[in-house]
Amino acid sequence: MAKQEYSKHQKSIISGYYRNMDTIMLDKLAELVSELFLADTDKKRDRLWDRAYKAMVNLKVPPAIIEHIMAQEDVQILAKNLEEWQSGKMGKTKGID
Repeated sequence: MAKQEYSKHQKSIISGYYRNMDTIMLDKLAELVSELFLADTDKKRDRLWDRAYKAMVNLKVPPAIIEHIMAQEDVQILAKNLEEWQSGKMGKTKGID
């Protein structure tokens, strides 16, 4: 199979996506927090928590923080941490409430 060649415009779009990956993932996680607050069934909540877990892994949140959030499955704890991460304190926060 031949290697895909991208135009200059496509390359700039792709590099922009990866350059802003953290912001994109934080936005997705914020949407998940909203959906978790509104989730009306356990099955839906479970799927959303799985997606939140994957988003935190992609954001390179320290494993101890992820474990704590996932053990609690408390949307308010996730929302509080998300607020800190969005303000640029991801590397500095303990993340545990």
